[in-house]
Amino acid sequence: QVHLVESGGRLVQAGGSLRLSCAASGNIFSINTVGWFRQAPGKEREFVAALNWRGDFRGAYTTYYADSVKDQFTIFRDNAENIVYLQMNSLKPEDTAVYYCTAGAVQGSPAQARYDYWGQGTQITVSS
Repeated sequence: QVHLVESGGRLVQAGGSLRLSCAASGNIFSINTVGWFRQAPGKEREFVAALNWRGDFRGAYTTYYADSVKDQFTIFRDNAENIVYLQMNSLKPEDTAVYYCTAGAVQGSPAQARYDYWGQGTQITVSS
């Protein structure tokens, strides 16, 4: 089992920045991908970003982004604390959503994968 806890969501004005955190604990050696999805009101959940690695959790990783957030969001990892961050800049009202951290042993595209573990979600509201 892997336990994920997100934090960092809040109300922010358009153009502002936020950093979300996803703290992973448990059997993290069973996973190779940590990602972020979001779900806006009335919309389906969508892929935002992920990082994927081979071998040890603390090894080199590859990042993936949805086209809608490329050059705006950055996903990265703090190996010492087993935390994955999502840095979000130049936020827009359309970024308003509940953001979920997810993890799993992924084969293929992280954007299309089925994930085994999900956090409880954190709300981001971007005001215009």
